[in-house]
Amino acid sequence: MIEQASEPAAGSPVSVAFAAAAVAGRAALVGYLPAGFPSYRGSIDALRAMVAGGVDVVEIGLPYSDPVLDGPVIQQAADKALRAGCRTSDVLRTVEAVAAAGIAALVMTYWNPVFRYGVDRFARDLAGAGGAGLITPDLTPDVAGDWLAASERYGLDRVFLVAPSSTDPRVAATAAACRGFVYATSVMGVTGTREATSAAAPALVARVRAVTELPVAVGLGVSDGRQAAEVARYADGVIVGSAFCRRLLDAGSDQTAGLAAVHALAADLAAGIRTSERGGGRAGERGGSGAGERLA
Repeated sequence: MIEQASEPAAGSPVSVAFAAAAVAGRAALVGYLPAGFPSYRGSIDALRAMVAGGVDVVEIGLPYSDPVLDGPVIQQAADKALRAGCRTSDVLRTVEAVAAAGIAALVMTYWNPVFRYGVDRFARDLAGAGGAGLITPDLTPDVAGDWLAASERYGLDRVFLVAPSSTDPRVAATAAACRGFVYATSVMGVTGTREATSAAAPALVARVRAVTELPVAVGLGVSDGRQAAEVARYADGVIVGSAFCRRLLDAGSDQTAGLAAVHALAADLAAGIRTSERGGGRAGERGGSGAGERLA
């Protein structure tokens, strides 16, 4: 049996960030990068550059050797981090460095690394580092009992995924177990930038909204401000990952160019979201009162 999430912890950084965006009448911008990419220090600097450019919430990826839901760009970024020696402890150190700067930070991770680390231990250490919670792309709520209990114990957000193929009962059960926001994948497939946004995503967001007051953020495929504006017309959050990784990969060893590139992309995405005309977005409906890519 899937437990329904309790009310978000008071002052949850993610809830605060989504609420602030809603008050401003816009969607929140969520940006993803793996920890340790392009280096340990470089990932921290890049995450901060993204926030300086307009990202509201960061997803810090835990690099994993079997990223079944990631496309080639994020796989390449994560592989570089692993080859450089990035481990779970480095991910937690990255969270701590970013959260210390007042940035709302979630960890995006496959479940096996958390299971091996120890679920309660991971939750404790993540909370101690200032992390807001986890996004778990390969963990469903009906088998997440240990994580649900640990997240309650340490006041962490838990973000599960729904897809266009999810049945209505599955959407309802998943949304009920979420805390922070619900992650709606816009397409059936792996992560990666695409030339056009998903035609299936608006209907999926509407289905999620029918069963929860939590914000709904959409990931998979957004690569520029124009596409971000399209998604922001109907969603409470826009999630971007592959496009940020691509900028750093293209910059190679030129760290200055890489930081400038991710800052510029964040600014372009944020500008697109700010200029988007809301069409049923909950931020406009609630006035902010309803706050609690790696798949990108």
